[in-house]
Amino acid sequence: MINPENFFEKIKSGMGRNGLFAFLSAIMCGLFSHMVILTSDIPNHDGLDSLYFDQNMTTSGRWFLGTACGISSFYSLPWLTGILAIVYIAVAAVFVVKLLKVEHPVFSALIGAMMVSFPSIASNFAYVFTFDGYMLALLFAVLSVYMVEKGKFGFIAGGIFLALSLGTYQAYLSVAMILCVFKVLEVLFSESASKKKLRGVLDYLFMGIIGAGLYYVILRIALLIQHKELDTYQGIDGGFLKGGLFGTVKTMYSDFFAFSLKSRIIMSNAISAAAVVLLLLVFAVLFARYVIEKKLYRRCITYVSVLGAVVLIPLCANVIFVVSPDVTYHLLMRYQWVILLIGAVAFCERQFFSKDPENRLKTCANWGLLLATLVLVFTFVVKDNIAYSNLTKKYEKTYAYTVRLCDRIEQTEGYTAGMPIRFIGVIGDEAFPETDYTKKDTSGMIGIGGDYLIYRPENYEKFIKNYLGITLNIQPSGADDFYYEDWYVSMHPFPAADSIVIRDGVMYIKTENHERN
Repeated sequence: MINPENFFEKIKSGMGRNGLFAFLSAIMCGLFSHMVILTSDIPNHDGLDSLYFDQNMTTSGRWFLGTACGISSFYSLPWLTGILAIVYIAVAAVFVVKLLKVEHPVFSALIGAMMVSFPSIASNFAYVFTFDGYMLALLFAVLSVYMVEKGKFGFIAGGIFLALSLGTYQAYLSVAMILCVFKVLEVLFSESASKKKLRGVLDYLFMGIIGAGLYYVILRIALLIQHKELDTYQGIDGGFLKGGLFGTVKTMYSDFFAFSLKSRIIMSNAISAAAVVLLLLVFAVLFARYVIEKKLYRRCITYVSVLGAVVLIPLCANVIFVVSPDVTYHLLMRYQWVILLIGAVAFCERQFFSKDPENRLKTCANWGLLLATLVLVFTFVVKDNIAYSNLTKKYEKTYAYTVRLCDRIEQTEGYTAGMPIRFIGVIGDEAFPETDYTKKDTSGMIGIGGDYLIYRPENYEKFIKNYLGITLNIQPSGADDFYYEDWYVSMHPFPAADSIVIRDGVMYIKTENHERN
């Protein structure tokens, strides 16, 4: 039996030097990037409903999410779930480095840092109550590809990991698919026999078929046992290619380029844009050099492979559109873009360790790659902390607003404890100044942008109850027949003197103006 000392030595040996650098870098950069949110208890709008949540999301296709999140309990515990999530990302970074055969510890460390600092992680952190489960799904997605190389029937184990990833959070299917594209390209550009190439390509296909099939079977069994049906949220029940083949493909490509070029997530400012351009330039130069030196331009498979990659990558990045054409692609679901950047870094890095002698081109490219990657990591960290700064201010402003509101409620003549309270809307823009100075940087970061945590009337009750310790009898929103009544329309929004009235034993609060249709 292996004793603990030998066990941990075996893990360290299995990681290898580059894997260890990736792991440690991801841990350290993760703490540096996200410490402010790790040590806070700041919910977003969904977090207000999820201070305790059993994560039974089978109706959304996430039959394994409860198990994944149950490791840290079903409470919203930012420090614990955050540390677990960072560890999962760090372990995933180890396998990414191994998959892409990165050979230098510096670039291994930078890849670990990129994986943990990419702004999609900050957006995930805003949903801290489920963050660790989602990052475990990411780890499973990476393992699904890694296992294909581990033996003759590795695609079976890979399929199991892919099913677990899909059963936790379906968005990371794109991560697995893009990694598969990278590995298939590696096989096609290798000098091995054609039969081995074909088998290498098919193994990734078999893994995907097994994973998708196993996921679907378990999903149907789980729905049957729980007597439930798939939810309509994000069109998950929409069916395959509901938007039509041409329309779906067009949406996938247009969304890919729109997010890549206009979202201000990857290229948030001129410096990060320059870093991306520099990275792509180094990649283009080194790829052209690689093709010329290996005389790959003489082979038809080279052109087919490059064309296939150009066609497939946008489709793989947006594969969810195939099943759900009306999906709103939140930043939580766009982690695959950092895998594309990492793929470019890994390819360029490997060219520096080829057997041909050093020359000025390689030296310049090496410095260019190092500079571009460092700048990207730094700008990712900056963007994360801009987002956390705004999330903190959202909480503080919401706290101040609800304290004022509750004080007014309790001071209103005729108010009694337990009185039904009804209002429509959230927080009006007219009565309060817009102070979200980060809008240009956080507008695309779901759960983080904006001025207040209140996104719907139900949020009032949760925030006031759990963060102010005040119990109000706030009625659920629904068919509010008073919305267009003259007396309600004529009221002015809070904090106006006439923003609260009591009629027939019910308190009505107007928080924002609206126009009568």
